Amino acid sequence: MATLRLFARAREVAGTSSDTVAGSTVDEVIASAIQRYGDSFADLVPTCRIWLNGESVPGLTTVGDNDEVAVLPPVSGGSS
Repeated sequence: MATLRLFARAREVAGTSSDTVAGSTVDEVIASAIQRYGDSFADLVPTCRIWLNGESVPGLTTVGDNDEVAVLPPVSGGSS
């Protein structure tokens, strides 16, 4: 199973910053995470960037047991 890393709002919604999730592609890993974390997580995912091992990849990219899938929500804030 791949390691799922969750940041910012995704971490808050899921209640964890890291988990192991089943799936043979990036899309399958995200679908498994949605099943695990529910509707609030499902609503957030379309606004997020999804990375595999530090790189943006298509959803059909194959995921191995030693891979890391990261969910990166948009970040706002800062000073003007």
